[in-house]
Amino acid sequence: MPLLARSQFLQLKQVLSLLIVLLSSTNISRADQLEFFERKVRPLLSEHCYSCHSSQAKTIHGSLRLDSVSSILEGGDSGKLLVPGKPEESLLIESIRYDGDYQMPPKGKMAEHEIELLTQWVEQGAYFPSSTDEPLQTNGSIVFTEGRKHWSFQPVLQQKLPDVINSDWPQTRIDTFLLAEMEQKSLKPTMRADRTTLVRRLSFDLIGLPPTPEQIHNYIDDDSPEAYARLVDQLLNSPQYGEKWGRWWLDLARYTDRTASWLPQTSQAHLYRDWVVNAFNADMPYDEFIRRQLATDLMPETGPEDLPALGFLSLSPTYWKELKLPCEVIKVIVADEWEERVDAVSRTFLGLTVACARCHDHKFDPISADDYYALAGIFASTRFAERPLISKEKYEPVRIAKEKVGKFEAEIAKLKKEKPIPQEKIDELVAKIAETKASTPDYDTPMANALVEESTYVVRAGKTPQDGTRMEYRAEPRDLPSFIRGNPNRPGPVIPRRFLTVLTEEPEPYQNGSGRLELANSITTDAASLSARVIVNRIWMAHFGQGIVDTPSNFGRQGGQPTHPELLEDLAARFISQGWSIKQLHREILLSAVWQQSSNSNSNAARIDPENRLLSHMNRRRLGFEEWRDAMLLVSGSLDPLFGGPSVALDDKNNVRRTLYATVNRRDMSPTLMIHDFPDPTQHSPKRTTTTTALQGLYALNGELLAEQSKQIVDRLFSEFSENDRTRITQAYWLLFSREPTVRELELGLSYLGNGDEELKRWQQYIHVLLASNEFVFID
Repeated sequence: MPLLARSQFLQLKQVLSLLIVLLSSTNISRADQLEFFERKVRPLLSEHCYSCHSSQAKTIHGSLRLDSVSSILEGGDSGKLLVPGKPEESLLIESIRYDGDYQMPPKGKMAEHEIELLTQWVEQGAYFPSSTDEPLQTNGSIVFTEGRKHWSFQPVLQQKLPDVINSDWPQTRIDTFLLAEMEQKSLKPTMRADRTTLVRRLSFDLIGLPPTPEQIHNYIDDDSPEAYARLVDQLLNSPQYGEKWGRWWLDLARYTDRTASWLPQTSQAHLYRDWVVNAFNADMPYDEFIRRQLATDLMPETGPEDLPALGFLSLSPTYWKELKLPCEVIKVIVADEWEERVDAVSRTFLGLTVACARCHDHKFDPISADDYYALAGIFASTRFAERPLISKEKYEPVRIAKEKVGKFEAEIAKLKKEKPIPQEKIDELVAKIAETKASTPDYDTPMANALVEESTYVVRAGKTPQDGTRMEYRAEPRDLPSFIRGNPNRPGPVIPRRFLTVLTEEPEPYQNGSGRLELANSITTDAASLSARVIVNRIWMAHFGQGIVDTPSNFGRQGGQPTHPELLEDLAARFISQGWSIKQLHREILLSAVWQQSSNSNSNAARIDPENRLLSHMNRRRLGFEEWRDAMLLVSGSLDPLFGGPSVALDDKNNVRRTLYATVNRRDMSPTLMIHDFPDPTQHSPKRTTTTTALQGLYALNGELLAEQSKQIVDRLFSEFSENDRTRITQAYWLLFSREPTVRELELGLSYLGNGDEELKRWQQYIHVLLASNEFVFID
């Protein structure tokens, strides 16, 4: 099949982007569907429909209720309400569009964006969480003492080890808990993976790169009982460890290098990315990792060099605010931004969907609307700002110099509009700019995306709404009112900034500035047990491909139940007692017998535990796009090991850096990333969704990446191994698959490569096939 020319490939960009959006709509997890329903759909139904179509309505109109799944499926007097996946055939969508005999709501058509949200909901399958006919909770009905009995809100405690029959198998406490569950189900763990498989799996898991043939042979030849543990420590201490796990964290943090052209640009976003990588490499205690990302500027023990940590919040999605519009419109946009901050912080660190309580008390979890506004007030009291990585005293001359340069540049802009252009004056000003910059120490000091303690207010620019909007920023913090039905134009009682009621016996109002540092301390003290469970489960999921809890960002009542609750408790308790060390958690997991198992299962396991929830064998794992691309670059010898710094466009032909350093554009994502399941940087991503699509196959066949790296690998093989094709094939297998070829594979390779002219072309095609093969793309 002929390769597409670059111009043709680029011409397909818009078509590919559209296809990706369409295909991705069918791969939405249940947890994401629940999140979308509670945050976007239920508030609309509550605002526009429940007064006539719910159990709380005085009269249920048309025998139709919209507050339970059974009622929605049943429909009303007019028949079936909706067809999941087919909005064009759904009476609900026809009615809210005012397209048919029924026009709902009768008092006036909904806003277009609200209609679009409900249409999207139906298009995605119209997910409605299971419930009784009555909502589980109504506003003001939460009994927090009962809510605290939920398993994830309990204090975490180290567990007693269970008894097992096969006592020789466990290598760590993890193994004992898992083996006890297996034995109860008449399952046995499978054999240990062979050494070459194990070293490849370990290398990808810890540094995101394949092992070199030398590393494999060194490990195989090391007969010491400590050989494997030494290899684990060696990889944990590699700087590439931070690059691999830093990218993992950036999914949760919805990291971006660029945003929409009509928004303020994030020119120094990479400082946050590099801070995260360094934090993982330094094994920063996780509780400290949380505090610094939320409030390092308020911590006396940190300095201006730590300001990039605030990128978790300061790189949050922001929305366009057309200040010519009435302030009532802009207030809603700003409130949506506060909601996004609450959602990202609560789901990332606490595994709770607090943002679902913006319009009403949470329908399932003991989280009140007052709890939501107590947190939202913290972010309403915080403003984004660029700040230098040097002290205020050192930066003051730089600030003055930049003001001077700004005036010169404004003057140049005016002069360029004159006819004829006074080039001599312009040259004089250009020279003054150069002189000012050169004579000012630290003029080019980096500016981090950071935060300042200022409250945001949206006010009228004049006396009437038609006068537009003005944004005001005030030094003192603010407490937000509870918005009735989530609408900032309908303020209710003012709620003091504080922590969640369910996680504290008596939540006290925050007193110090915005409350960011107090919030960070609450997450790591009052909510330490929950925070530890959440991060332990995330790390576990990254290593095994499935979590002990399968909803990593929802530990509430609608989230998954732990498959091994005692194991999760034990790991979380010891994670805290051992100083919140993520590297120590990695080490314990990787030294366990269960992680070192082969991925080969037996028929008994497939019958008893088809999803392998009991982990009687290792799960096969597909490489993420970053690992796949980085592995090609490493094998070809092209990989640039440069650490940190500004991002580079992924599709730049000269970009041979790790994919971590490829530009992520929040509003214009690279089609290559979109094709390969890269998470949406506009929102928190609990875990990656793995798909297998025709677009990925086409990319593997026709994409420039594989074609170019095939050439580079062939050049390397011919340069380093000039003996014969047999030697080159063998070395290719070691480089790509970390093993020797079988006799059959060697015969097939020799037969293809030795049959015909154009030796290099045949070699490139041969390597291209190996790069696209399942064995290269999958671990085990």
